[in-house]
Amino acid sequence: MADALSQFSRHLASTIEATSPAVVAVHGRGRIASSGIIWEPGLVVTAEETVERDTDLAVTLHDGRRVEATLAGRDPSTDIAVLRFGGEAPAIAAAVASELRPGHLAVAVGRSQGDVIAALGIVSLAGGAWHSSHGGKIDAKLRFDLRLTITAEGGALVTADGQLIGMAVYGPRRRVLAIPAVTISRVVQAIKDKGHVARGYLGVSLQPVPLPARDGEPRRRAAMVVTIDPAGPAQAAGLLQGDILVAMDGEPVTGVRGIYQRLGPDSVGRKISVDLVRAGTPTTAQVTIVARPHG
Repeated sequence: MADALSQFSRHLASTIEATSPAVVAVHGRGRIASSGIIWEPGLVVTAEETVERDTDLAVTLHDGRRVEATLAGRDPSTDIAVLRFGGEAPAIAAAVASELRPGHLAVAVGRSQGDVIAALGIVSLAGGAWHSSHGGKIDAKLRFDLRLTITAEGGALVTADGQLIGMAVYGPRRRVLAIPAVTISRVVQAIKDKGHVARGYLGVSLQPVPLPARDGEPRRRAAMVVTIDPAGPAQAAGLLQGDILVAMDGEPVTGVRGIYQRLGPDSVGRKISVDLVRAGTPTTAQVTIVARPHG
């Protein structure tokens, strides 16, 4: 048993050692750095929420060099930021993990300044694709039972065999989630092509309101239009201030968050039917979703 544990320990150490050259420290907020992954030569991905400024950025590489970086783009809806940096450093080369199940071992690899940091845990949930509260599509719902330090957020999550799962981030209640590798690849390509990831835009600001129950149905929340962008699609479709949105394409609106979740990149260009209540009278409008104005 002792020999088996020693072999496993050495195996994990080797996995971390093989992953760590592509993991950097990212200096994009206050004194506490986060971590990042060299996704391609000259490109680092990290957790978007840890990049609190757009300028005065830097990364510390595996050999201790601190080099300047610039923001290539960010996508808050998937919690991904992409930085460009100069200098030679190896990109992540691990094969992408597949068929993860609860109980599989996972290792978070980050960097605190020049030092490698790691944490071992297990996959606690492995589900299908989902949408973030900002409408971003995350290609798998992966949650982990491991202790992630604040400096390791944005670093790599790998299997015990060194296959890449994705990027380690904090979810609700500080639970550790992965932004899967396939999601990162998609967002990186969009940022390389356009400098940003398009998101859907209705052109309204909303606030939640209670919707009176009808025919024995439970009460639920809807969303009331507070202001309208005069150049936005809602204005063009005839929506008015005070309209209460109750359904979109036949799906009930349950509050403001649910609407924003539907305004991901896939929504741009779609024509949707919006059921609303105007001065107590039900009506319907056809709205064509456009891309949110960049910047």
